[in-house]
Amino acid sequence: MPTHRLPVRRFLEGPGLAPADLTMVFLVREDDDTAPRPMPTVTVEQIPQAVRDLTGCGVRSVKVFAGSRVRDAGASQAASPTGLMMRAIRAVKDTAPEMAVMTETCVCSHTDTGECFIAGPWGRGLDLVSTIEALAEQAVAQAAAGADIVGPAAMVPGSVRAVRAALDAAGHEDVSIMPHLIFDSALYEGYRATMGAAPVSGSRAFQIIPRQAEQAIRTGLDYIGEGADMLLLEPALFAVDLLVRLKAATPVPLVPFSVSGEYLRLTSQAGDGTRDSRLLSEAFTMLKRAGAERIITYGAMDLARAATRG
Repeated sequence: MPTHRLPVRRFLEGPGLAPADLTMVFLVREDDDTAPRPMPTVTVEQIPQAVRDLTGCGVRSVKVFAGSRVRDAGASQAASPTGLMMRAIRAVKDTAPEMAVMTETCVCSHTDTGECFIAGPWGRGLDLVSTIEALAEQAVAQAAAGADIVGPAAMVPGSVRAVRAALDAAGHEDVSIMPHLIFDSALYEGYRATMGAAPVSGSRAFQIIPRQAEQAIRTGLDYIGEGADMLLLEPALFAVDLLVRLKAATPVPLVPFSVSGEYLRLTSQAGDGTRDSRLLSEAFTMLKRAGAERIITYGAMDLARAATRG
């Protein structure tokens, strides 16, 4: 059947990429921090207006990343009730209680090494027990501040189970868990530089080598077995095969995260100060076709504004 006529093409084109399909990323900095960053950031003071703008364009969720000004070997500030993450969560919820708040639950922006784990004696190796305890405590603090979905991102074995147990014990049975399933990639450099989360070792111990697809599948299924309610896959465009295979293997929602390098490479600065996000729109439409439940992106606001303009 010919579909060269524009009205027919539009009639048959299928569902589009809606603002509600997108989750906006907030990289949060302290209000008095004016240092230049490669990625866009917001302060706690700026969050209410940003949330109102997102709500006005139909975006219904945010993913919050925030670190500590004071960092040490034990990530002692990661679960502080007055920490930057907790203040950011409360700023979102005070502005729009219906906005879904997702967090990063990790110690990389709270340790003085930028590592995703707490080191053992004399700074050597991994202290598994201390790391898991820190992640669980951090998740509870985020839930107490109002987070709807916590995101264990260190990929430490057993951490999802510990987070679930800690949340339940603290009365947060209704808070969901979306662990990060991460391929090692150079696409994270913009984020790491912005958040001061570059590991001194030069690598992430538990991130999956891109060639090891079977390990990625096993890890994702292990997370679900530990109590994960959904899975975050990153980098989004380098994990499409993972998305398709996990979609066939599990009913839990799968949410690709289009990371900093994808945003910087697939957008360009427009004349009005916004980013030209047409390539992101094409990429995310493909992710929806492949089975993505939602897509986390730094470009959610740009895409949502483009959608409202028609």
